[in-house]
Amino acid sequence: MERESFKSRLGFILVSAGCAIGIGNVWRFPYVAGENGGGLFVLLYLVFLVLMGIPVLTMELAVGRASRKSAVLGYKKLEKPKSKWHIHGWFCMLGCYLLMMYYTTVSGWMTSYFYKFATGTFESGMTSEQVSGVFSQLQSNPIEMVIWMAIITILGFLVCSRGIQKGIEKVSKVMMIALLVLILALAVNSILLSGAGEGLKFYLVPNFEKVSEIGIGNIVSAAMNQSFFTLSLGIAAMEIFGSYMSKDNTLPGESVKICALDTFVAIMAGLIIFPACFSYGVEPDQGPALIFITLPNVFVNMAGGRIWGTLFFLFMTFACFSTIIAVFENIISFCIDMFKISRTKSVIINAVIILIASLPCVFGFNIWSGFELFGQNVLGMEDFLVSNILLPVGSLIYLLFCVTKFGWGFDNYLTECNTGKGMKFARFLKPYFQFVLPILVLIVLVQGFIK
Repeated sequence: MERESFKSRLGFILVSAGCAIGIGNVWRFPYVAGENGGGLFVLLYLVFLVLMGIPVLTMELAVGRASRKSAVLGYKKLEKPKSKWHIHGWFCMLGCYLLMMYYTTVSGWMTSYFYKFATGTFESGMTSEQVSGVFSQLQSNPIEMVIWMAIITILGFLVCSRGIQKGIEKVSKVMMIALLVLILALAVNSILLSGAGEGLKFYLVPNFEKVSEIGIGNIVSAAMNQSFFTLSLGIAAMEIFGSYMSKDNTLPGESVKICALDTFVAIMAGLIIFPACFSYGVEPDQGPALIFITLPNVFVNMAGGRIWGTLFFLFMTFACFSTIIAVFENIISFCIDMFKISRTKSVIINAVIILIASLPCVFGFNIWSGFELFGQNVLGMEDFLVSNILLPVGSLIYLLFCVTKFGWGFDNYLTECNTGKGMKFARFLKPYFQFVLPILVLIVLVQGFIK
């Protein structure tokens, strides 16, 4: 059966960017930027995105486009006889399943908050205790959490059941354009708030006093980590879309566009959050508290806050959903390729698997709230395995496969990379790709264990 392809170049870029754009762009990037010297961190982030993110992204895409297969069979088609690189493909799938085991739960929170703002659960003048109580009640209610997790999961598989062009590409185009419009409207609203200037200063102006306090080494480390993790590389989430690409355009050129969209959303998220927080005298917090407690506190005190809160969580739902359908497609395609089953059967089987596999994360906040492993609850443990092990190790394997003689080889990779119109990688970059880039990825991996 002939492999499906994207209908348009715009469709590929929006779907791929949608995979990269997720929760980390909104609640992690702004906070880390603000805490690490503001504008200096943003500058270093962009530098490392060019040095690390774009090259490794082209490698995943190159393996996909050259093989026209999902992870395991992609490696098998390109690797030398009797070599075992394809084993990594199975770990890629493990990473995708693990990621969805908690990502669906957090995405359910976003959808729940969109519904709660739209229907008036959050009212003007609520106290901070009442606002935080909404999140506590949600987490303590396993039935409500399962319902929202199931809604987002079933919707994701329904989109994927329609295939690339009629499902994922069609929905992602509308959703990503709506996401970009929403983020612009929300950012303009935040910037125009009284006292927003202090938030912008905190976020974007280099704070050398803070740089001196934190240490330039720690800021470099934070920027390197953020630039690496923002693209979700290493578990074949991008490789699958490479397998649906045409050869009309070069991979470096397409990768730059994907990274630009991903970075635009991350930076704009900070323009929403910091001016709003500073305008209402609310200290921005890290992680879930920022999204589900701090920002709702701002919205309930803001003129038209119910509308702005609804729009913000619609934007967040779109950001989550774009990642979900991208990773679901990887899982579905893998099962189609490996087990020779129909798309419909793959969708049904994997929908059941993900719905069941997501329950431990849901129960980790209520029924199993006392469970901890190495000081982590279920969500924390699953996230550690994906973010600190499978992503950096996977990226390192893709990198070594593409640039060493033991794998696919640099010449083959470069030829695939530079096929088509657009920006090309020069051959003189070979020593950088073979010796410097692996060290940078290794540093990210080691940092994930010592934190």
